[in-house]
Amino acid sequence: MEPSVAFAADSPPLSVIAAARVAGVVLSTDPSLPSGSDPVLRLASGETLQGTNSLLRYIGQFAALPNFYGQDTFEEEQINKWLEFSSTFLSGSEFETACAHVDGHLTFRTLLVGFNLSIADIAIWSALAGTGQRWESLRKSKKYQNLVRWFNSILTEHGDALNEVTAAYVGKRGLGKFPAGNTKGTVSSGSSKETNVRSLPKENAGGFEVDLPGAKVGEVCLRFAPEPSGYLHIGHSKAALLNKYFAERYQGRLIIRFDDTNPSKESNEFVDNILKDIETLGIKIQKVTYTSDYFEDLNKMAEKLILEGKAYVDDTPREQMQKERMDGIESRCRNNSVDVNLALWKEMIAGSERGLQCCVRGKLDMQDPNKSLRDPVYYRCNLVSHHRIGSKYKVYPTYDFACPYVDSIEGITHALRSSEYHDRNAQYYRILEDMGVRNVQIYEFSRLNMVYTLLSKRKLLWFVQNGKVDGWDDPRFPTVQGIVRRGLNVEALVQFILQQGASKNLNLMEWDKLWTINKKIIDPICPRHTAVIEERRVILILENGPEKPFVRIVPRHKKYEPAGQKATTYTKRIWLDYADASSITDGEEVTLMDWGNAIVKEIKKEDGIITQLVGVLHPEGSVKATKLKLTWLPEIEELVHLALVEFDYLIKKKKLEEGEDFLDNLNPCTRWEIPALGDANMRNLKRGEIIQLERKGYYRCDVPFLRPSKPIVLFAIPDGRQQAS
Repeated sequence: MEPSVAFAADSPPLSVIAAARVAGVVLSTDPSLPSGSDPVLRLASGETLQGTNSLLRYIGQFAALPNFYGQDTFEEEQINKWLEFSSTFLSGSEFETACAHVDGHLTFRTLLVGFNLSIADIAIWSALAGTGQRWESLRKSKKYQNLVRWFNSILTEHGDALNEVTAAYVGKRGLGKFPAGNTKGTVSSGSSKETNVRSLPKENAGGFEVDLPGAKVGEVCLRFAPEPSGYLHIGHSKAALLNKYFAERYQGRLIIRFDDTNPSKESNEFVDNILKDIETLGIKIQKVTYTSDYFEDLNKMAEKLILEGKAYVDDTPREQMQKERMDGIESRCRNNSVDVNLALWKEMIAGSERGLQCCVRGKLDMQDPNKSLRDPVYYRCNLVSHHRIGSKYKVYPTYDFACPYVDSIEGITHALRSSEYHDRNAQYYRILEDMGVRNVQIYEFSRLNMVYTLLSKRKLLWFVQNGKVDGWDDPRFPTVQGIVRRGLNVEALVQFILQQGASKNLNLMEWDKLWTINKKIIDPICPRHTAVIEERRVILILENGPEKPFVRIVPRHKKYEPAGQKATTYTKRIWLDYADASSITDGEEVTLMDWGNAIVKEIKKEDGIITQLVGVLHPEGSVKATKLKLTWLPEIEELVHLALVEFDYLIKKKKLEEGEDFLDNLNPCTRWEIPALGDANMRNLKRGEIIQLERKGYYRCDVPFLRPSKPIVLFAIPDGRQQAS
């Protein structure tokens, strides 16, 4: 017996039926349940599943389409959020708000989650189609162009299946409002011809149309190669996410490789946290390698080049060598015999006193206008123990020497590099040629620079070592962990990075753009709470207020049910912010949010400072008629203490000019706390939870409630309209 889905005839689960039809899952339909019933899936085994979203997840797991329920846990979580959100379209008053939210999300995306059609897309698509003429009217307008583009692209790909389903279940007035007819039947397995075909997307999540030169679907191999000398920052994120994008676009592989060639700067702490950051960015780690895996082979390659006269050992002092390179002057060691070079090479390998005076240089062209080709350094001695292999080696390859070799050996087809390395591309290709290994194609993109921000790991390390910040995850830092701790949703970072695409133009980006994207993501779903600044807070006595406090259970977010509920206590004495109290005039009618109107009859002051307000509730008053809408807290013992933490940039200048010392531009005050009181429901906040304090802004919980004497620590999240670090 094939599975069947039973439902009420006046509310067919359009998304379930459409998903089954598109995904090639056979379901028979039975519109015989009473009105108001949730859909039920009856399996051949006799088991049942109930509820639209449960049925969609079942179909997602057994679909013929790839990654229909996401390719990993991260995507599954994103899909689940969209399934919950899809019900918002059923609320007539919230329909256009929901449209605007999805339209904003799709600004730089082809699909809702990842790079494959998912049950999230079908759920939202069906929610729109299910409104009948209301959506069709909007679809013809130019109001939500991204949403319409996305809707039409899905209809184009799966038109046969979707048109059949909507024709059967959707009338002009919407879902289930169709002239009576025979709706009992089967959702066939004959999915549209595109069901089992994974084609290259015509558009992509970044809103840019870029191809890798010579790339073939299924044959692309890329690498993201950070040095484990610090945590990943927003600049590294661009490289990582572009690699991820192209790997998925071409159904290729992405290798994570640690460029661990400088033991003086590197540590296992940085390796572990970089891996953590990569997972935070939503990059599925398929393979991790280390340049140190190839040290023995690289040593042999260096010796081979010495034997072939393509490299030599030089003991010129470093400063003199730099000057000679700038001036195009050949080193006196350049024409040493192979025997002399090999002897010095062995001294270097042994880490002897003589070897420590030397380095290995490539014999390229000291007269080339491109100074990167003027006999670059290939190897240096370093007696510091390596974080992975200890003291086995005394010589280490430079990045310029190791990178092209390992790229070639690991089968990398395209090496993505920021355009700051442009002058060294010729060096990269020349080294590959001298080594006699397979060629690798370089693909350039522009480096990401942010205003008021240092991205040099050396400079960031100074702040850590000198106690100017709490660590690499400090919210003032541009590291992935820092900006996430500040309250950035990773999806916002992904959108921000891919919005710029693979452009080669150098840009100095404003943080406000990133935080604006973040607000669009968190605002529709983050719970609402209330806080009052402790300093000089003012009591308002409501003469006709409740003699005994009473409690109402209200939504934490009026437009997003999954945010849950909270308890609000109503009392005769309530707290107001001093700033609000000082803006009220005698006899003014104000609105107390989530309660009603009140008329302030008396304002008491001492030495010009407001100490108390007296008023009466005025439930008949119109909210539309008042100028002031005020947040408030009841005067009860259960209120919690808060520390509202604000941040500023670490440096005072938007951009440091070449030669400017960042130490001369430090911002003297970059963090401050504002004591406040919060509603009792905030005792349940978890670390990392993002909320909105009504009329104050967005905050991330960094330290949750522990005990009454210890404040809950909330980090202010910029919203794109204010100064943001």
